[in-house]
Amino acid sequence: MEKAIKKVKTVPFHIVKRDPMAWYYNLLVRAGAVIAALLVSAVFITLMTQKNPIEVYASMIDGAFGIKTNNPDLRSLRIWSLLQNVAILLCISLAVTPAFKMRFWNCGAEGQVLVGGLATVMVMMFLGDKLSMPVLIIVMILASVIAGIIWAVLPAVFKALWNTNETLFTLMMNYVAIQLVAFFLKYFVKSGSGVLSPMPQFGLPRIAGKDYLLNIIIVAVITILVYIYLKFTKQGYEISVVGESENTAKYIGINVKKVIIRTLIVSGAICGIAGLLLVGGTNHTISTTTAGGRGFTAIMVSWLAKFDPLYMVFTTFLIVFFDIGAQQVSTDFRIPNAISDIVTGIILFFIIGCEFFLQYKIVLNKNRKENA
Repeated sequence: MEKAIKKVKTVPFHIVKRDPMAWYYNLLVRAGAVIAALLVSAVFITLMTQKNPIEVYASMIDGAFGIKTNNPDLRSLRIWSLLQNVAILLCISLAVTPAFKMRFWNCGAEGQVLVGGLATVMVMMFLGDKLSMPVLIIVMILASVIAGIIWAVLPAVFKALWNTNETLFTLMMNYVAIQLVAFFLKYFVKSGSGVLSPMPQFGLPRIAGKDYLLNIIIVAVITILVYIYLKFTKQGYEISVVGESENTAKYIGINVKKVIIRTLIVSGAICGIAGLLLVGGTNHTISTTTAGGRGFTAIMVSWLAKFDPLYMVFTTFLIVFFDIGAQQVSTDFRIPNAISDIVTGIILFFIIGCEFFLQYKIVLNKNRKENA
């Protein structure tokens, strides 16, 4: 008798990691994701608002670059504001990148920026009229950097010595930082309003008559330094090895605890500088919302750029552009902010989603036949 043959059921597909692909293929996939996102967003806009999607996208571009205005000062203000927002978000993204590359999930950038800004505003308030401007700036830099380092090193020490959960620890530190700022405002703002008046006379100097040019230059320098640090230094190599496998790092003689603490010192210092730029170079005051959620947005920026500081410039610009553009759309068309935020979310969803197809591929399975 012939043996009966039965089909063995298998899952319809499985996911496998792709081999490295050419740069132009990666570029085409990302471009396709952006085009698909714009098409889906256009359909959503038409259905929900009855507005012309082209006009909506033109409004987004106008919000970032001021293309519709005839006032050159307003156009210049919008462009500089865009670059300023890109610079601040990029700075915070650069701060979290070394830790993320080491697989230390630093979710505390928000708090580290806040305490850096708090240290800056305290120097401005209590020493602004007592020190010369050059000395004041040096003290502001030192205070913000030290504050950021302290706030980042505390979770790092607990992680290195007692293997605590760094995600929960750093998130907790965010709330502590917010309450510290709230206490400072309640105690030192005598009017009881909780709003500290700006102190531009004690802020960072303007360059070429531009308010934000110094911020942009500083962040550009930090971007180059972080790129060199991660790509071409021994410490950058150790970060990569620890991120790949702590056991391998220990086997080849790397002091993992030292690397964790040292890397978080770098992250905290850059976050402190971001707080300095926000308070000393932009707002000249502080509030509990000074960081504005950038510490969490920076996580997405760093991840999208695959921890590459140079590619991070593009991803930062993209996110800031959509954020500012969405606000302009709400103003121009008098539609709820939620709709413009949904459009931004759709676009980011496609951009993030395409990364999956760059890293993995779906392989279809066929039913196998076995002898009974």
